[in-house]
Amino acid sequence: MPKNNSPTSLSPEFSAVDVEIVSKETVFKGFFSMLRLRLRHRLFGGGWSNAFQRELFVRGPAVGVLLYDPERDLVALTEQFRVGALERPAGPWCLEVVAGIVEAGESLADVARREVLEEAGLQVQNLHFIHSYMPSVGGSNERLHLYCALVDLSLAEGYFGLEQENEDIRLRVFPTDSVLGAMAADYAPGENPIDNSATIICMQWLQLHRAELKKLRPTA
Repeated sequence: MPKNNSPTSLSPEFSAVDVEIVSKETVFKGFFSMLRLRLRHRLFGGGWSNAFQRELFVRGPAVGVLLYDPERDLVALTEQFRVGALERPAGPWCLEVVAGIVEAGESLADVARREVLEEAGLQVQNLHFIHSYMPSVGGSNERLHLYCALVDLSLAEGYFGLEQENEDIRLRVFPTDSVLGAMAADYAPGENPIDNSATIICMQWLQLHRAELKKLRPTA
């Protein structure tokens, strides 16, 4: 019988204890890592699967921050080259929320503030939590934690990034309606300027909470 047979429960039937890792090896280690796993797991119909092989892209946790100016109803997005978008029809320069990888010993809020300073030149205090999710569970362990920071974007555009990390980042400021309108427009696949999950999720969250955020003001 399933562990979870309630029709209203969203919890999965199995958990990590229902997986057996037969073997694990590191097949690549660079800026990111790749593991080769041999494993088996319990089956919904009972018993265990045969042992099979999967590659796991090891990226770990990251933080994304949407910059929103409630007084002027503006959002700021970064534009930068992304190697994963080399074959994207619109090209590999992508519009995204500010984002960065969590380093050892850092809190999520610390990462958010560090990345906003590095990629936008802004200091933020209060962060509004949006969501935490895994972008590609079919082959990566990355988890992305999303926040919204209320900031003054009246003079925010510019060029940012760390030279030692080969970052070349342009911060761009848009009316909120322009970004939401682009998301709703009928572009061909890969042509929409808002073309990544973190930015889409953040903007949809903003659409839901925009009215209440407009009553607030940036704290820094």
